[in-house]
Amino acid sequence: LICVMKEVEVGHHSVLLTRCEGKYSAIGNQCTHYGAPLSKGVITGHTVRCPWHGACFNAHTGDLEEFPGIDCLPFHVIVCFFFMIQTLRQEKRLKNMGVATPGDTRTILLLGGGAASLICAEILRQENYGGRIIMASRDELLPYDKTRLSKVMNVESDTIVLRRMEFFHRYDIEVWLRKEARAVDTDKKTVTFDDGSVQSYDQLLISTGCRYTQNTQCMLSEKNVKFYMNANVTEVRGADGKVKEIVLKSGDVIPADVLIVGIGIKPNSEYLKGSKIHMDSKNFVTVDKYMRTNVPDVYCAGDLATFPLMMAKGQLVNIGHWQMAQAHGRIAALNMLNRQTELSSVPFYWTVLLGKTIRYAGYGEGYTEIVMKGNFEDKKFLALYIKEDRVIAAASLNFDPAVSAVAERLVSGKVISKEEAASDDLSWLQLS
Repeated sequence: LICVMKEVEVGHHSVLLTRCEGKYSAIGNQCTHYGAPLSKGVITGHTVRCPWHGACFNAHTGDLEEFPGIDCLPFHVIVCFFFMIQTLRQEKRLKNMGVATPGDTRTILLLGGGAASLICAEILRQENYGGRIIMASRDELLPYDKTRLSKVMNVESDTIVLRRMEFFHRYDIEVWLRKEARAVDTDKKTVTFDDGSVQSYDQLLISTGCRYTQNTQCMLSEKNVKFYMNANVTEVRGADGKVKEIVLKSGDVIPADVLIVGIGIKPNSEYLKGSKIHMDSKNFVTVDKYMRTNVPDVYCAGDLATFPLMMAKGQLVNIGHWQMAQAHGRIAALNMLNRQTELSSVPFYWTVLLGKTIRYAGYGEGYTEIVMKGNFEDKKFLALYIKEDRVIAAASLNFDPAVSAVAERLVSGKVISKEEAASDDLSWLQLS
């Protein structure tokens, strides 16, 4: 069935009117992630995909179906094609969430305070899990939007927090900050922390991520490269789009003309050594398509996980990216609740260079050729990566919503042939 969508203005508010599967619906038109106009995105079946970062929403309900957004869209009632105006003030909608149930003695322990743990906790409460939820993080901040740190200067910590403490209190999610795991005993089902405390669990999520490496340090020091150890960057200051100085937590201010963040990563998994949890040769934790480790009731998600990627025929991969970590958290939560759900997300990335956004979807490892639409010189292009005569990934600049359209095809399992990619017929890309 053909699905269509159109942006309409109602009472000075932007509303997305859709017709899918013979049904009319009206939802918010601004993506709850960064506010992209969904009318410029892609609609397939009952799913609307954001043109900027690939977040997906149910066209009938406004419910979030794919990250990186974390909130749902408002849903508007249609009466003779006029809208209930009182609902239009709402830009985002939190899906109904439960709280802890008195007498429920179960405990789910989430190690790590990033995207995977946050989404896992939210999905558990949305699915009416009534036990105790504990999120333990060595960070000093509540879960925050790490993607903005590499793209926006002059960011203050309190502006990037994803949920405030009131949220966690309201839904009975315990957050332990500055608390680092030191050992896991999967026989006793306990975790020991750096302060000596021990917490038991019924189910455990490991999502402690990675940290920067320190291998090039001695060699660089010999070349007069100065290192600030045990330091945290609290602010990047700039003017006219150019960096000027870096502020450290210690108060030190470092003048800078160029800031490069390319420090490599090392998995935060030392505390798992000696446990029965299987890790690969690089000390990443191996999971199955349900985010389960080899140990019952122990799951892993986020940058620390090596997982089977469905679109790559189940190849084990490690993808350290925001959207995939969120998807991991959701899948882990559902399977903790015995709602068997496989990971099927297609990786979706983006970066900003010189004020221009480059988008990428898929998994391009092993590609043998590239089909180009547009060209680099005009700063408008779509690159389709080909392997075994089919598209496995796409990258674009000023070619929206092409990458979102490719992502939709990949997640549905529909092959994009090399012949189709090379064709002059671009209607399948739903270009604006």
